[in-house]
Parts: sequence; C-alpha cells; structure tokens
Amino acid sequence: MCRSIKTLRPPALAEEATEDEIKAAALQYVRKVSGFRAPAAHNQEVFDRAVEAVAAATAELLGGLEVRGQVARPAG
Repeated sequence: MCRSIKTLRPPALAEEATEDEIKAAALQYVRKVSGFRAPAAHNQEVFDRAVEAVAAATAELLGGLEVRGQVARPAG
C-alpha cells in the first residue's frame, strides 16, 4: 500500500528533518491512507487534524531515535 512513500533521508535525525519535510511526509501519509489527495470541504477539518497528529508523532519519533550510538535531539 505505501510503496511510494519516500523517506526523509536515511537515517532521519530530528535536527536534520525540517518542519516542512515532516509536514510533507505527514500529508503524504494521510493522503495515502485516506485515499484522498484533497478532501472535500466537509472532511477538511478532520484531514488537517490527522496531518497535524501524524506530524507530531513523526517529530516525537525522530526526537527519540538513537543513531550511531547517539540519542537524537528533539526537533524544533
């Protein structure tokens, strides 16, 4: 299902991934899962909330990853 989702950069450290990259990845994920490239007006709010939730989870994930024996610092 998600074969076309691109990685931010391997390995993606929190301090290397920009807020725009994280949001773009979250948008791509929500589009893929929902099946909508752009939601109808009546779905816009829930679509936007999902993008924000996925972006926040992504930033949390990147902030907690250990890469090459070092703990990555939180994004932002």
